[in-house]
Amino acid sequence: MSYIQGDGRHQGTLFPLLLDDLVPGNHVCRVIDAFVNGLKMAALGFERAEAADTGRPGYDPRDLLKLYLYGYLNQIRSSRRLETECLRNVELMWLLGRLCPDHKSIAEFRRKHREAVTAAGVELVRFAKSCGLIGGEWIAIDGTKFRAVASIDSARERFKLQHYLDSMEKADEEQQLSIDPSAVQAALEKLKQHPEPEVGFMLMGKSSLPAYKAQAAVDAAHSLIVANTVVLDAGDNRCLQPMAEAAKKALGIDGFHIVADAGYSNGEQAAHCEAAGMLPHVPVMRTVNNQGDGRLFGREDFRYEPETDTYVCPGNKRLLREHVNLKDRFTQYKAAASDCGACSLKSRCTRAPRRGLGRHLYEQALNRMQERVTPAMMRLRRCTVEHPFATIKYRIFGHPRLLMRGLSGARIEMGLASMAYNIKRMTNVLGAARLTEALQA
Repeated sequence: MSYIQGDGRHQGTLFPLLLDDLVPGNHVCRVIDAFVNGLKMAALGFERAEAADTGRPGYDPRDLLKLYLYGYLNQIRSSRRLETECLRNVELMWLLGRLCPDHKSIAEFRRKHREAVTAAGVELVRFAKSCGLIGGEWIAIDGTKFRAVASIDSARERFKLQHYLDSMEKADEEQQLSIDPSAVQAALEKLKQHPEPEVGFMLMGKSSLPAYKAQAAVDAAHSLIVANTVVLDAGDNRCLQPMAEAAKKALGIDGFHIVADAGYSNGEQAAHCEAAGMLPHVPVMRTVNNQGDGRLFGREDFRYEPETDTYVCPGNKRLLREHVNLKDRFTQYKAAASDCGACSLKSRCTRAPRRGLGRHLYEQALNRMQERVTPAMMRLRRCTVEHPFATIKYRIFGHPRLLMRGLSGARIEMGLASMAYNIKRMTNVLGAARLTEALQA
């Protein structure tokens, strides 16, 4: 039986009010408690999930996970602030059984358990699917940028050190100048000690800032996040297949539809997704003919004939296959100089001696993906995936900036934030009392 201290009217005596009376059955704390108590912590990879036979027992990872989920749901991410809340917050007293871990123990738990937190998030997704909260038919994928902990000056200094070391390596290979070994060693040591060796600059608004790119796959039924990660690429071009496969693994289903914006246009990954039963609905990004003030014939004016593997131009001449560029993944087609020289449409087609055209190696996959795109699909994408990111940035984080350093730190923060968001969303859909009952069943 737990009591709370009375106020001045009771002259400092223990006021016999149970903590259970302050946390009603429809409170989100009971949802967190029921969810974490149902996890198999040791199997998920949480350390000290089973107490040692000797020595003073460590904090149960269940209690620390509950603490973090409660903190992220209430915009409290700092380990020092969480320590303070354990001493004054009645809801946390109930949730942790009046435990008061110090900030070092709290911070260490978050730092060491990225994989375990990800696994716990997958368990929450599977539970949501079993409750019918995840349809598994339409998955929207998108990314957003989060400001890193590193300052602009710190990141610039790292880039300068890296540039210096690269120039020294090149000079050594070409034997152009004498190298000071002590200066190189000092630069190497300084680079190794940098707290965020991976972070790069990304355009955020009108400024280029040190940042990471968060990726999420969201189910369209109730906008629940089914998979998430953090990457170093500012663009989304290489994230379609990895995020689709992560969603498929988390949901344990054979196939579904994927919707994403044009930034995810990638023919090779689209073809692999199709082969795996995941149909992408993504607008295709095409290069345009920007010569002649944009008034020259574009690729849409040329007809491809697969039987002969040639393109037919508006002047009814053929562009023959010339070579394959494996690096940029396209096949180059060129018209004969004699055909272009005698063509009456040359002034509307090209200013070069002959017209060329590139065809992507996965052109057919791109065409099929483009045919599946409709305005309704793009509206579905916006309504599904942009809501979770806005909630995480401004309702869970409070502001779109990370607290933990490095790519690993960014990923564990996104893992905790995604779990907190899913709990918040599931509670809004089912109600805390009903969700708690389902978790305890």
